[in-house]
Amino acid sequence: MGLSLAACKTIEHRNDRISIPVEESGNALAATVFYPPGSGPFPLAVINHGTPASQSKRQQMGYWIHPEPINALVERGFAVLVPIRQGFGATGGQYRSGIGSCEDPDFYLGTLNAGEDIAAAVAYADKLPSVDPSRILLLGHSAGGIGSMAAASMKPAGLRAAVNFSGGRGSGRSTSTRGVPCYPERMAEAIATYAKTIEVPVLWYYVENDSFFGPPVVRSWFDAFTRAGGKGELVIDPAFGSEGHSVLMAPGGSKQWGPALDAFLARHDFPLNR
Repeated sequence: MGLSLAACKTIEHRNDRISIPVEESGNALAATVFYPPGSGPFPLAVINHGTPASQSKRQQMGYWIHPEPINALVERGFAVLVPIRQGFGATGGQYRSGIGSCEDPDFYLGTLNAGEDIAAAVAYADKLPSVDPSRILLLGHSAGGIGSMAAASMKPAGLRAAVNFSGGRGSGRSTSTRGVPCYPERMAEAIATYAKTIEVPVLWYYVENDSFFGPPVVRSWFDAFTRAGGKGELVIDPAFGSEGHSVLMAPGGSKQWGPALDAFLARHDFPLNR
């Protein structure tokens, strides 16, 4: 089943809506997969959404169709899978990835639950037509960025690399200080735990004017990641627009993050079709 014309007006790539089973819960994730021209097999990029703060906004997410990252990745030769986690949008069901209150957050468990859904989407790659399940790239925005690292720590088959775009939990807007989230040291501990079993390189991509997770906090998280054995690189680019946290999805954003992504994939010999 393809997308509606309204959802697809700036995405002209071949696409299908699919359902991905999650064994742990017995539920299924709603998802959309986009394909480049041709028959493939294509490498697969799995894009993982963030977490709106309110239940009503989580319910309104639909299929999370954002042309900027989808088009940029398809144009680089990727098939693109966009799964919707449990408790969000078109998937619905129980919200499993909450972190509790800002006063006493549990970043590890909430993010681990998100990672399980993401890992289920990765495991489904070998059932997708025209996809090479041995060439998978995980990408995630905000909570989806940290969730992608949690999924990577589970060592899913075929995963070659991961990208954390503006990743974190405990949004900086939950505190009185711009760019400083709730209990950043707890987030660092969770990141370090994931890092111990992540075997693929991870690109951390942020910009200077991210009001959720500012550069000092991000650097402390990346330090925790590398000290625990994580392999990767941190890029903090100049400010983007009025709110850098949305650079992944914003129109024109790929002109800023695209070069960092291309360089990362080239350095780590990610096997593209082109």
